Amino acid sequence: LNELMVANPPATYFVRAKDDSMVDAGIREGDLLVVDFSRQPQHGDIVIARLDDGFTVKRLYKRRNAIRLCPENKAAAYEAIEPQEGQTLEVLGVVRFAVHSF
Repeated sequence: LNELMVANPPATYFVRAKDDSMVDAGIREGDLLVVDFSRQPQHGDIVIARLDDGFTVKRLYKRRNAIRLCPENKAAAYEAIEPQEGQTLEVLGVVRFAVHSF
């Protein structure tokens, strides 16, 4: 699994998904996420981000000077996160794989 999932061992971490906001992207609650903290996040990547004091997993949308973190669960009415003035947003890493059991 290391050969398949871990391109940069010192910058790779495993994070457990906590909710269902990304089920349409294939990430379910309890999944083990393989996150590369050395990758430069790009538009469309699924990322781990810190907004103020909380953490989230969302799809990153970057257009011009605007950044949005979007959930992917059509069945639930989760709102996109659009950082407001005074909030601190830091994109920490890019999710490379999700591991789940049946």
